[in-house]
Amino acid sequence: MRPPLLDPLFAAATDLPGIGPKVEKLLRGLLGVSERDTRIGDLLFHLPHSVIDRRRQPGIAHSPEGAIVTLKVRIDRHQAAPAASRAPYKVFAHDETGEIQLVFFHARRDWLEKTLPEGETRYVSGKVEWFNGRPQMVHPDHMVDETSFAEMPLIEPVYPMTAGLSPKTLQKAITAALDLLPPMPEWLDEAHLARDHWPDFNTALETVHRPEDPADIDPKSPAVMRLAYDEYLASQLALAMVRSHMRKTAGVGRTSAGLLKEKILAALPFHLTPGQAQAISEIEGDLAASTRMLRLVQGDVGAGKTVVALIAMADVVEAGGQAAMMAPTELLAHQHLRAIGPLCEAAGIKAALLTGKAKPAERRAILAGLESGEIDILVGTHALFQATIAFKDLGLAVVDEQHRFGVHQRLALQGKGRGVDVLVMTATPIPRTLVLTYFGDMEVSQLPDKPAGRKPIETRSVSLDRLFDVVDGLKRALADGQKVYWVCPLVEESEVLDVTAAEERYGTLQQVFGDQVSLVHGRMSAAEKDAAMQDFKDGRTRILVATTVIEVGVDVSDATIIVIEHAERFGLAQLHQLRGRVGRGDKQSTCLLLYKGPLGETAKARLAIMRETNDGFVIAEEDLRLRGEGEILGTRQSGMPGFRIAQIETHGELMETARADARLILANDPDLEGPRGQALRLLLYIFGRDEAIRLLRAG
Repeated sequence: MRPPLLDPLFAAATDLPGIGPKVEKLLRGLLGVSERDTRIGDLLFHLPHSVIDRRRQPGIAHSPEGAIVTLKVRIDRHQAAPAASRAPYKVFAHDETGEIQLVFFHARRDWLEKTLPEGETRYVSGKVEWFNGRPQMVHPDHMVDETSFAEMPLIEPVYPMTAGLSPKTLQKAITAALDLLPPMPEWLDEAHLARDHWPDFNTALETVHRPEDPADIDPKSPAVMRLAYDEYLASQLALAMVRSHMRKTAGVGRTSAGLLKEKILAALPFHLTPGQAQAISEIEGDLAASTRMLRLVQGDVGAGKTVVALIAMADVVEAGGQAAMMAPTELLAHQHLRAIGPLCEAAGIKAALLTGKAKPAERRAILAGLESGEIDILVGTHALFQATIAFKDLGLAVVDEQHRFGVHQRLALQGKGRGVDVLVMTATPIPRTLVLTYFGDMEVSQLPDKPAGRKPIETRSVSLDRLFDVVDGLKRALADGQKVYWVCPLVEESEVLDVTAAEERYGTLQQVFGDQVSLVHGRMSAAEKDAAMQDFKDGRTRILVATTVIEVGVDVSDATIIVIEHAERFGLAQLHQLRGRVGRGDKQSTCLLLYKGPLGETAKARLAIMRETNDGFVIAEEDLRLRGEGEILGTRQSGMPGFRIAQIETHGELMETARADARLILANDPDLEGPRGQALRLLLYIFGRDEAIRLLRAG
């Protein structure tokens, strides 16, 4: 049960003045809560990005170019535009320092004459621009008389907006929400508050929404730092509670003699890298322990995570259990089975694939094999979460590309067996601060080295104006027996447009290379995609034109060239993932980044980093610096816990403190029963991390 104290924050936003169903729908999009109704509390975490400072009244002659100022002026005369002309409507005004023109396009004369009557004094706010040595203000933000100005706040917050919503409506709703905020008990440590000079929670929210100085809304101000820390603490406390719950629900110590591992290693065409050997040793230590494993294996594209996962699964199978391996897409699930199938066969392990497209008879046979224990390893997609799937003894769940699986899915998986160990793999190199943010409940193994014999990929950026040269180069490469990926641009957020771009490029390349070109995009059926990929793999086609569906995990070891068209539209992490499709064999590989100039600063920086380094961790740190955390992990698409207030790039150092604080809290008060624990329960509800409280009740 949610504490009644919080009821005002969880009430519907439509209870606030000016918020009807239509405005509420706009708020959902703006506040990022599209899956439910907007609550009053959601508005409190929508922070202003700047302020209007009405204390800045320099006088007309002293107003700097481009500055937003407030001027007290006397209205001299109106100059309407000639009837058929497109010229603007002008109002001339002055103060003791000089004259100014107020400029209006498509203006209604009667309204302007009423708002700015000749001979009267008015306050106008807006941006001053100097044109031919004369100041002007185009469409002032505010035009009020002296009485109204006296009632306006001197510092007014300015909020991020969305089309169709008026700033006044939003401002009024946030002010009303603030008045409904109940007084909260303190959940932070007193010494911590005193050391950092932070205000209490209510004062912090009051300060950012009713600032008395522009510095009050600065991301490094005490009020914003306090709120960012609260948000981090809620997230770290929830992760720590999941971890503690998984530790408490007893694990099963699984040890094996390593016989199956030996058979797999003998069948491998290469030796393990030091990183792989280290990760396997850490995993085997976790499996043997009586507590449950929750480990993240982080490795760059091509670092050999799948082999590490297979050996972990083989150890569990040898110890008498079963393993499940989950991928985010059917294409990847198929590929995982193709990759591990021959090695499983060599070791005598029975592996099967279950996706949503399995025929009823095939599905029944697989489910029966799982229940009887005949199937050792099951590979599949999210379909493995379904209630109908029962294992005889599930001992290990391997989850690929973790950031598509939230806390609740981690918990659903554990329900499938007795003390299930969890191993998570990601090919997205993640900076340390982000590892703590999203995987704070996990131990981490890194695979820093690439398999022996792999050469760094040579990366060049080429202007799209030189497209013919690129095509000529491909003719030579194909004559030399090479294979080429051609990735088409990311077009806005629209899959339809992405497909159109791919189909057009496919058409132009076919005119040159004929039936040596195949096409893969997200709108094809799985069978069509698989057929096109197989043709490319087997060499029936030599150029594969694709949208970003090939980004994750597709493996064609003899592809040596990747062309990424409109590379300036992609993020760094995505460019790095795409580049990792080549360079998987021992031949020199090339990545061509085709861009359309002129490039902005960020795009220039991105392409430069790609040319300079092949190290995914360096790239991830740079990506964080350039763009912020949401983009790196695809928070926008994948439902990861993006933060409303905290910004990793500004508040990153608070994360370590929040993580240590969360661990200490649970060590002293594991059930959050004490006075501070009760206050922390409120914090978890306020920031939407209440699934962790359900764990306390579940024991």
